[in-house]
Amino acid sequence: MKNVAVVGFGFMGMTHTANILKNKNLNLAAIVDKDVDGIESKITSGSGNFSIEGIDSNIIASINKYADLDDCLQNEALDAVHICVHTNLHYDLAKKVLSKGIAVFLEKPMTLDIVQGEELIALAAKNNTLFMVGHVLRFMSPYQKLKTWIDDETYGELRFLSMTRFSGVPAWGEWKERQSSFGSSGGALFDLLIHDIDFVNYLFGAPDKIKSDILPGALSIHDYISAFWSYDDLNLKVKLEGGNTFHSNFPFQAGYMANFENASILFTTMKPEIIQVTNNEEVHEVDAEDGGDGFYNEITYFHECLKNQEQPEKCMPQSSLETIKICYQHVN
Repeated sequence: MKNVAVVGFGFMGMTHTANILKNKNLNLAAIVDKDVDGIESKITSGSGNFSIEGIDSNIIASINKYADLDDCLQNEALDAVHICVHTNLHYDLAKKVLSKGIAVFLEKPMTLDIVQGEELIALAAKNNTLFMVGHVLRFMSPYQKLKTWIDDETYGELRFLSMTRFSGVPAWGEWKERQSSFGSSGGALFDLLIHDIDFVNYLFGAPDKIKSDILPGALSIHDYISAFWSYDDLNLKVKLEGGNTFHSNFPFQAGYMANFENASILFTTMKPEIIQVTNNEEVHEVDAEDGGDGFYNEITYFHECLKNQEQPEKCMPQSSLETIKICYQHVN
């Protein structure tokens, strides 16, 4: 059983905690959060894009808690640390853990600074330490099915792909503070639409050309993005659109539309249980399975790589850094 610590007990930290607790091969040894006294009360706070279930307050009460990562690293024998804090803290905390030869699962985005990202990758390699960034769409069943259909040409050649992701302005935690032009976590471009940017990078690699329009919002200078990507060799265009320019109670929604030679496909989180497959004669539904399992799947995959002493081929840190570079192409 691997001993794990979660750093940051906000919305994403609680998501990681719930899925670590579900895995019988993992032991949640510690939680690090600057508000130690408020950890247990956060379980019922209800912030975020979706509900978090599976956290037993009695279990949380029994877990060691620290206000400082250094204290945790000094007192706990850890195999891995999940870092789930705002992006401006990613580099310093990940560097501290990797320097001790402890595996790191770092929530996206890796970092907003390309040089810092390169340093983290080099440090992990130097210490022969597992390092992976959380890009959950790669592990969500509706998106995995789309990748299979594209790779296998199940419905013929892909002609056009549209990816969307919208939410209201986050009203919880440090999200409310516009600390700079990029916000505390990079704004909608680096924290919301990055999901789809990364997934398309995962599917096809970096595009040959990006044409984009952006709008500022409450959190950053790019809280709405509409972009077309061009892949010359594939004769393919991909549209990505999303943001959080809407009011806070605007319902979260994401999905994709794919036009193949022999079918058109629709998936939306507004109807998350199915994927619609249509042609000129009929419409049929494919079971989307549980997209929420993506968080469990990626965490389980990370720890399987740790157990087997393997690199995370499905989500290498070099690919995650390439996603950051692609994000910048939308604003440069």
